[in-house]
Amino acid sequence: MANFYSALLTIVTIVAGLIWLYDAKVNKPKRLEKIADEERRLQQQLDEDARQRVAPQGGIAEFAQSVFPILFVILILRSFFYEPFRIPSASMMPTLLEGDFILVEKFTYGVRDPVWRTEFIESGRPERGDIAVFKYPPQPNLDFIKRIVGLPGDRIIYRNKTLYIQPACANAAETECPKLEVVARNVSESDAVYFNGARPLQVADEQLGSVSHQILIDPTVGGREAFYYKQSGTARDEWIVPEGAYFAMGDNRDNSEDSRYWGFVPEDNLVGKAVFIWMSFEMDRPSSSWLPQWVPTGIRWQRLGGVE
Repeated sequence: MANFYSALLTIVTIVAGLIWLYDAKVNKPKRLEKIADEERRLQQQLDEDARQRVAPQGGIAEFAQSVFPILFVILILRSFFYEPFRIPSASMMPTLLEGDFILVEKFTYGVRDPVWRTEFIESGRPERGDIAVFKYPPQPNLDFIKRIVGLPGDRIIYRNKTLYIQPACANAAETECPKLEVVARNVSESDAVYFNGARPLQVADEQLGSVSHQILIDPTVGGREAFYYKQSGTARDEWIVPEGAYFAMGDNRDNSEDSRYWGFVPEDNLVGKAVFIWMSFEMDRPSSSWLPQWVPTGIRWQRLGGVE
């Protein structure tokens, strides 16, 4: 769907630009010639209103001339700089809540064309702990947002709700590669209380690289290893991240469909890095309300700001 809107915006902008260009290069000289003939006939200069009556600009061309600059600016900003996204689910709680509206920095992971997504400027790659938006590998027309846990070459283990990472060797010549380490996780004394239905969730502080953030654990949910993505040559709960790919997980660990279940995020699927919450709506309208469920019940002003 996101690709559809990008393609539609690109097509509409191009069409509006071509109509404006055709009018400026072909129709406008004809209109000016017609106005000049009328001024010679009347032997006087015509004012703007009179010129419009003598040689009016077509309605479609006038509309294209009005909207093209706006569409062009929107296309450039949305395609190469920043794009707004809405958080539709609870998979990134407590970092991102349903109803949050975020800005995604498009140029962080390379500059790509908005239709075919071909990278033409390499500007950077994800770092461990980044919150990234990407095309969902099993269904690329959908945008997913998760936290980057594993980088190319990393060994990832998620066992008994504990995350282990063995970073890749910096180069093949190294005799001693980094060892497998437990990702530090401590139960947090958070004032906020989160639930999955009626079940309270455990809040924990986690450190991924230089990024410190909170995650949610549901103590009542058992192991789901049977549903994990099975990589050849590894244990059911273990993965080796291929070159040119990343391992992504949601912060709401027991309520997130992520790399544990469908595999890796190819580099070509990356959209950008989440950097800012610009609006956050409360979406807790009761089913008994006469208003539709999508109508917000309030604004969470305290959530506006940068994303970690």
